[in-house]
Amino acid sequence: MRRWICLLGLAAWIVFAGAQGAHAQKQGGILRLYSPDSPATMSIHEEATIMAQAPIMGVFNNLVMFNPQIKQGSMDSVVPDLAIGWTWNADKTALTFPLQKGVKWHDGQPFTAKDVVCTMDLLMGKAPEKFRVNPRGSNFKAIDRVTTNGDHEVTFHMKRPYPGLPVLLAGGFMAMYPCHVPPVQMRRAPIGTGPFKFVEFKPNEYIKLTRNPDYWKPGLPYLDGIEYQIIRNISTATLAFVSGKLDMTFPFDLLPPIYRDVKSQVPEAICEMTPAGGVNRLMLINRTVAPFDNPDLQRAMALSLDRKAFVDIIAEGEGEIGGVLQPTPGGRWGLPPDKLRLLPGYDPDIAKNRAQAREIMTKLGYGPDKRLAIKVMARDLATYRNPAVILIDQLKEIFIDGELEAVDTSLYFPRKIRKDYMVALDLQTSGPDPDPIFDLFYGCGSSLNNDGYCNADVDRRIEQQSMEDNPVKRQQMVWDLERVLAEDGARPIIFYTNAGTCWRPYVKGIKMMVNSLYNGNRREDVWLDR
Repeated sequence: MRRWICLLGLAAWIVFAGAQGAHAQKQGGILRLYSPDSPATMSIHEEATIMAQAPIMGVFNNLVMFNPQIKQGSMDSVVPDLAIGWTWNADKTALTFPLQKGVKWHDGQPFTAKDVVCTMDLLMGKAPEKFRVNPRGSNFKAIDRVTTNGDHEVTFHMKRPYPGLPVLLAGGFMAMYPCHVPPVQMRRAPIGTGPFKFVEFKPNEYIKLTRNPDYWKPGLPYLDGIEYQIIRNISTATLAFVSGKLDMTFPFDLLPPIYRDVKSQVPEAICEMTPAGGVNRLMLINRTVAPFDNPDLQRAMALSLDRKAFVDIIAEGEGEIGGVLQPTPGGRWGLPPDKLRLLPGYDPDIAKNRAQAREIMTKLGYGPDKRLAIKVMARDLATYRNPAVILIDQLKEIFIDGELEAVDTSLYFPRKIRKDYMVALDLQTSGPDPDPIFDLFYGCGSSLNNDGYCNADVDRRIEQQSMEDNPVKRQQMVWDLERVLAEDGARPIIFYTNAGTCWRPYVKGIKMMVNSLYNGNRREDVWLDR
């Protein structure tokens, strides 16, 4: 059976936005934001952080995308973008996309089905040229190949049923790249089909985009451009917003104390405190080096965590305790509290947990007179450093003395990739669907598996839940997977935080997506009413 999913219903928001442009929205103006850090390159496929992705998403289009007017992304909110719809074969091993006609790259070259093949070949490592790094390469392991049928149709052929593929392709990183532009140029001066053209990136200073006057969606974008000033210090950044130099803060960047301060100083601002796009803090343990290769030590470290203390101190209670998958109400797949507290380390009786941890440590030869000295690596940003300090304090309770090692962004990610650390306080995303998360972080050899975790049973479970099309059955499968990961102490998730975003009242069309940090940054439908 073949079925179409697309057209009038799912594309209605595009038609509506274009039709309303002449009546409600205004053309013109530069949207000014800050960014907390300077990315390494402008290549969206070779970067892994929101600091790189958010400023450059507007340069590109996906085949499909999440409807930016729906705050919680899901399969139901996936809508066409460069594709005009999609259709499955009977067993969901082949997914066909008819494509928009008349779309051009920013340099005037036509967009065709071959560009989709080139993009996917790069991501799957099959292209003659290679990305310097490919952070999300393991997300595509279920895809066998992509073929064309003329210039305006492509088919994704899978190795096994993969019903969640549209959600993967809708993600904010899933930009289409041009065949005729090499990866080295995309790192410096990317070319896309999106609503904004890349202008300039000056490291540690700014990123600038300008309106694409030939954008293929009628009437869009409304803005003349977007400019991100790179401001590492949160106090300096918020002062720039308070003083009127910026129109908007960086998405999900204001923790409660700063959020309240900004609201008090700019009472007319529109501010939202929401789940921070599915982002959590976690303890990353390098399982490839002694003594951290010992499962008993890993378990003791996981049992040491007082997750509520992190939420209370870092987020002043504005957060959630969860597992790998974001808890409700922001998330859709996370374990409910009554099931979560049954996982190892999640029992709210912290004294009991730590007593078990100290017993384990004693058997390993540690104690008050023989403590384990470690370094705890954290990216040199407050969102990493502050929880790292609390982690170090909590590990002291089980005879582990930690020293904070704050590492610049330019070194932090390479060191993680090389596994050049003992323990790290890291950030990780959840998202609208379990597949990208499990495939990136928890599979043996996954592209962002930076701790050396590997469990053949987990790999089997990851694939089984991915093939399940019944959401009720799949929910139970992912909950069972969460249990196994917690028993293994795999990348112990500490907490999810809520965070604030503020913008001036003349900035219109902003929607903060509560379960994805990456999917609402194109801003083609944002406008300035002034």
